[in-house]
Amino acid sequence: MYAFCKLHSAVFTFLTLSIFMNDFSIETAPSQKGKIAIVTGANSGLGYETALALAKKGATVILASRDQKKAHEAMNKIIKEVPNADLEIILIDLNSLQSVEEFASEFSKKYDHLDLLIENAGIMMPPLSITKDGFESQFGVNYLAHFHLTNLLFPLIKNTPNARVVTLSSLAHKNGKIAFDNLDAEKGYNKWSVYAQSKLACMMFAYELQRRLDSSRIYAKALSAHPGFSGTNLGAFLTSIGSLLFSPLASLIGQDSKHGALPILRAALDPEAKGGEYYGPSGFREVKGAPAKVKSSSKSHDLLVATKLWSVSEEMTGKKFLV
Repeated sequence: MYAFCKLHSAVFTFLTLSIFMNDFSIETAPSQKGKIAIVTGANSGLGYETALALAKKGATVILASRDQKKAHEAMNKIIKEVPNADLEIILIDLNSLQSVEEFASEFSKKYDHLDLLIENAGIMMPPLSITKDGFESQFGVNYLAHFHLTNLLFPLIKNTPNARVVTLSSLAHKNGKIAFDNLDAEKGYNKWSVYAQSKLACMMFAYELQRRLDSSRIYAKALSAHPGFSGTNLGAFLTSIGSLLFSPLASLIGQDSKHGALPILRAALDPEAKGGEYYGPSGFREVKGAPAKVKSSSKSHDLLVATKLWSVSEEMTGKKFLV
């Protein structure tokens, strides 16, 4: 009887803690009135849902998009739900470092601080393509352009109390490896492996940035998040059969963009979130569920690879990133 009661107590404690750990909602998140947020890829999918939620919490939201028309459509949709939303569109093309630099310059002329940088935009498994600067596109768009953007905006970030940088990763990072001898894909291109590499790079950047923030005693936070298996437009480059299966499969075993955005929003808004944490769905194999702190692969914590990746990224973007 004693053993049964002890087991019952342990199970109750576990369930209570699990509920407490997953107890996050947009409704109960703190007001973001007076705060400035940038969301890349804000015109659709996870980026749109993130921008919408931040607008509901009162933040000034910069819709960072490469397509003017789609950005205006997203803005109008948000205003229908949040009539008093404070929104601005600033165009950015993550295929071009010059465009990233122009975005950062325009933003820095208008604003003197940056509370939230949500690095959401990305592409998934396209045919081999090259950015305007000669980088393999998945590594260039998903990771390198965001590394450069953070670097350019860092003077504002470090001078904003409790600023946060949230980098979007993926379950695919677990299959990733940073192939320093083939970052340009000249020795071969496997679109799945390269996608996984880009998402591992995003995660390693968040961890390394937090280590450097801590070392310099800068009170900003770098976090990462993943949406689980979410039905977004990232499947656009899949094969015809893959495209036919992607959305129905995501609906069946995964979750929609609104729920997929919750780990991103928890990383951005949860007062208890700490720098260096990683958020994702809490359900089976993290494909869906309430947003919670989750674990990343052992490779994502490799300090030597992270340091080398930082240096290589500085070389590729042509700008030192001093924290």
